[in-house]
Amino acid sequence: MATSALGAAPTVRGLLAESDAASLGELGARAADASAVSIRLTDVSLCAPVPDPQKIICIGLNYRDHAEETGQDIPAAPMWFAKFANSLCGSGQPVVLPAAHPEYVDYEAELALVIGRRTRNVTDEHALSCIAGAMPFNDVSARDLQMQNPLWTSGKAIDTFAPCGPALVTLDEAGDLGNLGLRTRINGETLQQGSTSNMIFGPAELVAWLSRTMTLAPGDIIATGTPAGVGAAQGRFLRSGDTVEVEVDGLGTLTNPVRSE
Repeated sequence: MATSALGAAPTVRGLLAESDAASLGELGARAADASAVSIRLTDVSLCAPVPDPQKIICIGLNYRDHAEETGQDIPAAPMWFAKFANSLCGSGQPVVLPAAHPEYVDYEAELALVIGRRTRNVTDEHALSCIAGAMPFNDVSARDLQMQNPLWTSGKAIDTFAPCGPALVTLDEAGDLGNLGLRTRINGETLQQGSTSNMIFGPAELVAWLSRTMTLAPGDIIATGTPAGVGAAQGRFLRSGDTVEVEVDGLGTLTNPVRSE
């Protein structure tokens, strides 16, 4: 990413910190115009679009139908937990079932937001201007470990349990974040399907709410929750040899093979 058009920023997070969320699409277009070199997608390996975020914030129970299928009350305020950079992987990279806890690893299709500028105490009205872009995200979860701890993180922050991508789509091209279809396929079979229009707390509301208690930094990732249809509700967990796809309309398809540790 270190080109004359983008300055010296070596990562997307560095680029976001040096630029402005509203101008990121313009920067990308200028970079494309400045280079005559094109690379085939089949010739590269994709990593997480933002490999080094300061924070990965995940929102729990943010779809009414998912709260209902788990038998939990509709939250009165956003419920959030953390993942860390060790969990990140890109499209095409494997989700690894941990050797000690391989039996109850689940999938969760999500829309992830990436913060584009330092954000503190933003209003709902202006929150979208603080988002650089969006991408598909799979909140992979070891349900047995998750339910051992009411804070959930022990079943969430495992290596490779935050696949995201295939790319960060800038906000000007991402469409209406509040009305995007999303789905999960395992080995080609659709097991989860929903729409971001059914979120309890929408993207702008989440950014504004979080910014009232913490400073959001460029490159921070906010995974906004999952609709009904998770594996735990169907008795269908990930197994070595599976291929799991998370697709979000307009943002592409995140594809990850599953293998044992």
